[in-house]
Amino acid sequence: MQNSNDLPLKDIIILEFCQYLSGPAAGLRLADFGARVIKIEKINGGDACRKLAIKNLWVDESSLLFHTINRNKESFAADLKNEADIQKIKNLIAEADVIIHNFRPGVMEKLGLSYKKVVQINPKIIYATISGFGTEGPWKDKPGQDLLIQSLSGLVYTTGNQMDNPTPFGLAIADIMAGSHIVQGILAALIRRNITGKPALVEVNLMESILDFQFELLTTYFASGKLPKRSLLNNAHPLLSAPYGIYPTLDGFIAIAMTPIHKIAEIIDCPELNNFEESDVFKERDAIKLILTQFLKQETTEFWTAKLVPKDVWCMPVLDWKQMIEHEGYRSIKMEQSFVTKSGTSITTTRCPIRWNDNILSSEKPAPELGEHTDSLTNEFKLAKA
Repeated sequence: MQNSNDLPLKDIIILEFCQYLSGPAAGLRLADFGARVIKIEKINGGDACRKLAIKNLWVDESSLLFHTINRNKESFAADLKNEADIQKIKNLIAEADVIIHNFRPGVMEKLGLSYKKVVQINPKIIYATISGFGTEGPWKDKPGQDLLIQSLSGLVYTTGNQMDNPTPFGLAIADIMAGSHIVQGILAALIRRNITGKPALVEVNLMESILDFQFELLTTYFASGKLPKRSLLNNAHPLLSAPYGIYPTLDGFIAIAMTPIHKIAEIIDCPELNNFEESDVFKERDAIKLILTQFLKQETTEFWTAKLVPKDVWCMPVLDWKQMIEHEGYRSIKMEQSFVTKSGTSITTTRCPIRWNDNILSSEKPAPELGEHTDSLTNEFKLAKA
C-alpha cells in the first residue's frame, strides 16, 4: 500500500455534495490520490445511493454500491434548509480546496452556494459541477440518468448486431465518463491555482461526456453524413471491417481483432475466405463474418488460439468473470482490495487502476456511516462559531 504522506493530493480538502454515481465516483478517485474527501449529506437519509441496491445487495443498512464508491471518505450530515447548518457549511467551505456537486441546475443557487457566492467565501476555491445536460438548452431540466443519456446520444446504436433493438452498455458508462472528466478538470484547476492563485469553475455534464466518448464515430458521421451500420452478426465496432468481432467456437467464444483476412484463411485453412480481396473486408463484412462463424464452430477456443496466437494474430478467448478471476494474468495485477465496515463485514472491490511511484493505490478505510464525522469536523474546523 502506498504511504499516504507521499500521495499527490495530500492535504487537499474536497467537499462532495453528490449522490448516486458520477460525483461520488469522482470523489473516490480523488480520495485514492490522497485528498481528504468529506461528503456533505442530508440528515434524513443522506446520499440517495445508500438506498440504491445493486442486485439487492446490502451491507450495514446501506447498499453495497454505496460502500463501493464511497470508501475512504468522511460524512458530514446537515440540513441544507437550516440557516445554522448552512453557516457551518460555509465555514467548512472557507477551509476547503474543492467543491463537487451533481445537483440539478439551480439547486446550489437556491441554497446560497452558487459559484459566485462561494468564491466570496473562499477566493481560491475550485468549484466543480456535474449535471445531466448543462445549464442551457431545452434538455437542461431533464433527469441526468445514465440509460436516458445513452438513449439520447445514439450510443445504443453502436452495441449489438444490425437487426437488434437499440442496445445500451451493461453499465453506467455516462456516469463513469463524467466522473472521470470532472477529475481531469479539477486536477487541471488545482495546477493552475498553484501557479496563479485563481479560483475556477469546472463544469461537466453527462451528455457531453458520452458524446466525447463517441468522438471517432461522430467524426466519421460529420465527414460522411452516413450513420454507422452495425454488422449483421458478430458486431464489435460499427466502423471496423471483418474479421473484427467475437465468434462462437465449439466450446465457447473467441475475439478476433484487426487481421488481414488472407492471413487468417491460411492459418486456419479456410480456403473460402480467399474468395474475397482485402479491399472487400468492409463492403463484404457480413459475408466474411458468416463464413468465419460457421468455420470456427468446428473446433474449441483453445484449438484456434493455439493456431492463431503463435502467428501474431490478435485474438483472445472470451472469459466470464469467474474464468478471468481464476486466470494467472488477472491474479498478477492484484486488482482487488478489501476493507472492513464498522460492523465488521469485509467487502472486496476493485482498487484504483493508477499506480503511483511503482505502488498500488488502495485504502482500507470503509465508507462512512451517515453523519459519522459531523461532530469531529465541527470541532476540528470550529464550524459552530458565529
